[in-house]
Amino acid sequence: MKKNILIALFFALITLPPSLLAQSKKTSGKQTQELDRSIRPQPGPAPVINIGKYESFTLDNGLQVFVVENNKIPRVSYSLIIDYTPVAEGPLAGMAELTGQILRTGTTTMTKEQLDEEIDFIGATLYTNSNGLYASGLKKHNEKLMQLMSDVLLNPSFDTAEFEKIRTRNISALEAAKTEPSSISERVGKKLLYGESHPYGETMTEKSLKNLTADHTRAFYSAFFKPQISYMAIVGDITVTEAKELMNKYFGIWQKGEVVNNPPADPKLPASNTVVIVDRPDAVQTTLALGYPVELTYGSEDVIKARVTNTILGGGTFRLYENLREKNGFTYGAYSRLSADKYIGKFGVQTEIRNTVTDSAINEILSEMKRLREETVPEDELSLAKNYISGGFALSLENPQTVANFAINTARYDLPKDYYVNYLKNLSLVSAADVKVMAEKYILPNSNYILAVGKASEIKDRLKPFAGNKPIRYFDFEGNEYDPDKKVKEAPAGMTAEDVNNAYINAIGGAKALEKIKSQTITATTSMQGMTIGFDIYKKAPNKYMMKIGAGEMVFQKIVFNGTEGMIFSPMGGENKKLEGDELEEMKLEAQLVPELKYKESGITLKLDGIETVNSKDAYKVTYTKPSGKTSVRYFDTQSNLLVKEVSDQGTIEYNDYREVEKLKFPFKIKQAMGPQMIELDVLTVKINDKLSDDLFVIE
Repeated sequence: MKKNILIALFFALITLPPSLLAQSKKTSGKQTQELDRSIRPQPGPAPVINIGKYESFTLDNGLQVFVVENNKIPRVSYSLIIDYTPVAEGPLAGMAELTGQILRTGTTTMTKEQLDEEIDFIGATLYTNSNGLYASGLKKHNEKLMQLMSDVLLNPSFDTAEFEKIRTRNISALEAAKTEPSSISERVGKKLLYGESHPYGETMTEKSLKNLTADHTRAFYSAFFKPQISYMAIVGDITVTEAKELMNKYFGIWQKGEVVNNPPADPKLPASNTVVIVDRPDAVQTTLALGYPVELTYGSEDVIKARVTNTILGGGTFRLYENLREKNGFTYGAYSRLSADKYIGKFGVQTEIRNTVTDSAINEILSEMKRLREETVPEDELSLAKNYISGGFALSLENPQTVANFAINTARYDLPKDYYVNYLKNLSLVSAADVKVMAEKYILPNSNYILAVGKASEIKDRLKPFAGNKPIRYFDFEGNEYDPDKKVKEAPAGMTAEDVNNAYINAIGGAKALEKIKSQTITATTSMQGMTIGFDIYKKAPNKYMMKIGAGEMVFQKIVFNGTEGMIFSPMGGENKKLEGDELEEMKLEAQLVPELKYKESGITLKLDGIETVNSKDAYKVTYTKPSGKTSVRYFDTQSNLLVKEVSDQGTIEYNDYREVEKLKFPFKIKQAMGPQMIELDVLTVKINDKLSDDLFVIE
């Protein structure tokens, strides 16, 4: 039972064309002059900025507190940062993250529900993470909020039942991330840049989550949540005297303790460009990332100069953006980042491009990196970049939290006391010669990990020239490297694709039982943006089809095929569309009650490619080629012979939770990924031979 067309049409339904809004121009009897976009705007002078004031004090337990008084509104906000050295978690990857999450699920004095009620009652917010907490509330409830904060931080319950809920949510999030190209790129990219034994290179997996218990989070908390390595920023309608009294009362009892401090070893640069592919057979575009670690730490005299250098390259709508988007039309955007860190920095370029221009885009990125190293940047471009940075710096100061963050950064990273006071002055002194020196030091076009998340069969040959004499490396979603030539194992000798298809037919009920189906009705739902969307699908022998999509009494779309002609109706105001060409041929195949029984007469050829692992289980891999030449790949569990996955140009579908209906088996859970979107379809009912009226399939 295929759902490609069902979900594809659903996306066509919810993806509306953008409106074009005309805006009238009013002038006082004068003609408005059009902006000449071919002329680069002249940079203005850098603004003169005064950094706001803060006061600080330290509790006896070592907790450093920074107070920024701002009585414009009667609110107070608290940001706690616990600055422990990152540690490698190995088979327990995710322990720190889950520790941060479980802190918000109750204390030794309150359940999660009671805590939620207390926070809601005073109209406050409070959330926790692996490096501390944030809270904000009205001035009049300030002491109550402080009480709740200290209870959450100092008396967490580490409840086992709450831990199980958290673990389940994280496993579900990992499942969704498997189809999100940017998430895949981030996970694999971290492992490449830092190595799997470095804390920055680790990511949680389903396996590591299952290794964890509530006791692990309790142990992590006990080892690292200590006041002498922590910083509290307090911003709002509060004086330093009030803050000192409340902090001593509620956080003074936080006990010091020894904390392990073993900074991780620095990762190494790749000796030459290394090409990595994460294969997504259904991808129509490639998520591309280039990057490498750099020795750039906070407090280095290079930080401001390096930021100017990166801004010119791609820190906004600058060179990479103008080249890849404006000049070549390869992408909607391309950006770079050169970031400092307490231990090890990194450089990276990110963009999404069409598969057919993957090589061209990489060439242009590397070319821009080389140009920045080899050519002196023009003064007008340099000034524009510096003013872009200074403008953002000035805007950030409108938020009092920024002043508190500056204070904490100064303490955490041992910056000069006047670092931020002199920031714009030092920015203005950056010269074209400085940029060239920074580019030669940090912009390295020959030492990149070139990571492409996309359709390997379409991009691998385009990527080979960038690998030099080294082979392209292949990784899966979790960052595990594999040999693509060994990914698919040989099927048993003599087995054919027809054998697999016949085994599937037998698994879902057998050919004789399936041939007796004369009509079929399926109802299903999915949830999107808080709305429940319903699907009613009707089929009647020999090849009639109707699908209705809606919510309640509203019908968003209806697709009707009467055996010869097909139409898509849009009752909510869209245009009706007649199915023609390939779409009509696809509908003819979809309308068949049991397509698996009629592959030969439909002109579909099957090829058994071997056995591949799908969700940790072996599955037969079969390629289907339609008369149009389009192909899809289906995977059948080698033990149950049931269809578990399908990959085509319409996306990836997974089939689960098979149930019996009148001695026939149907999947009741269907998940389809199309690009970044994930649709989960829950089948509610399946009816067989329910005497459908021909009126359902009339095209009016």
